[in-house]
Amino acid sequence: MGLCSLWWVLVLAVICGGGGGGSGNVAHGLACNWGSRASHPVPPDIVVKMLKENGFDKVKFFEAEAGPLKALGKSDIEVMVGIPNDMLAGLASGVQAAVNWVSANVSSYISKYGTNISVASRYVAVGNEPFLKTYKDMFVSTVFPALQNIQAALIKAGLAQKVKVTIPINADVYQTDSGLPSGGNFRTDIHNLMISIIKFLNDNGGPLTINIYPFLSLQADPNFPFEYAFFNNSAQPVVDGSITYTNVLDANFDTLVSALEKNGFGSMPVIVGEVGWPTDGDPNANIANARRFNQGLVNRIISRQGTPKRKTPPDIYIFALLDEDQKSTDPGNFERHWGLFYYDGTLKYPLDMGNGKSLAPAKGVKYLKRQWCVMSPQASLSDPNLAGSIDYACTYADCTSLGYGSSCGRLDVRSNASYAFNMYYQAMDQRQGSCSFNNMSVVTAIDPSQSSCRFEIMIDIGKHETAKSSSSKGTKLNLGMAFIVLLALMISG
Repeated sequence: MGLCSLWWVLVLAVICGGGGGGSGNVAHGLACNWGSRASHPVPPDIVVKMLKENGFDKVKFFEAEAGPLKALGKSDIEVMVGIPNDMLAGLASGVQAAVNWVSANVSSYISKYGTNISVASRYVAVGNEPFLKTYKDMFVSTVFPALQNIQAALIKAGLAQKVKVTIPINADVYQTDSGLPSGGNFRTDIHNLMISIIKFLNDNGGPLTINIYPFLSLQADPNFPFEYAFFNNSAQPVVDGSITYTNVLDANFDTLVSALEKNGFGSMPVIVGEVGWPTDGDPNANIANARRFNQGLVNRIISRQGTPKRKTPPDIYIFALLDEDQKSTDPGNFERHWGLFYYDGTLKYPLDMGNGKSLAPAKGVKYLKRQWCVMSPQASLSDPNLAGSIDYACTYADCTSLGYGSSCGRLDVRSNASYAFNMYYQAMDQRQGSCSFNNMSVVTAIDPSQSSCRFEIMIDIGKHETAKSSSSKGTKLNLGMAFIVLLALMISG
């Protein structure tokens, strides 16, 4: 087995999330994932205007979000509504539970608001990557019955001809013994279940949805060829018979196509449900790499480029639209920084969207007062309360940009403390007393941002008429604490 083949085996071993297109599955515009794990979300009506201005005509949710679904009414933006994994058991228990869900989360938005869940075969995504090995078979017994019950509920509601079911799966559901895309087949432990699901989807006109993340391949393996993650044909190619692969997205997607062909579903439509590149939280997660990857991705979408085995381009949902400061950091600190835009809809970097248009930011976002909480100039770095204060601030706010190789990873100790204090202050809506860290902090009107390190001012959600977010405010944020421990050692050392 050659070096390139070994690289491909390593790609398939990575747990990732994003995906694909079928022979009749033509991409007509841009699509993206709109997540909800934000403490201070951009008002949905502003997001919808931003989507339309930037040419997005499809959007995908991980759960049914009332505010966004209402705002999308009459927008002509097509919607994929998600069902979280923790709901699968209930939906698998009986058809009535699925009937209730469809009534509340599909039918009601179509009838009341004109939300485009039912035009041009839009989708209900049942679960999200339920076969991840890290879940240890937690959802294996419930996802297929839940899928069947949701389909039955759509039929009962008279929507089954317009609303199609799908399951977003992770790229680790298939593998290749040869190390090449042509050797693709489904994992042996779930092979029979996958074939049953695919047959059911195919019989009911639903696509398979696959999540593919070149970034995670690169992030997980220091020997992964860097250029192979991008689209400019500069990587050492992987030769598979008469086909040459120059990027991992094509190779990964075609491995799935090979698996489908081997099992009699060569024309099965496939959607790429998630694919993107983060801008912070890891040395490879930065503005330059994200811009390079996403520009290449947008270029292939607007040029209607398929893969070597599927010339017809799939629908591709970019992950993600906005940063989300309440996402779990278990996979890594980069999890909160996948957005094309910062949390507030401001631009991270320019993108050419085709037809002479550039990526446009959100308009009309209202902010808290232009002030920051920083470490007082009079406070001592040797104060015994400093490390604990930073730890406390980062437990309740997002400090992932302070990690190694991140946008704020080169701050000195005093600026580290200021960043942590300010993130807490903003997360608490600048409330009185939220910039009180053992007499070590002070509010300033002078922006303390440095180079690539942005000291945020949060959205004033009180000034916007927004629907309640599914995220609960004040929840502890799961922060990787390694850099805080290092900071504490620096202080005490």
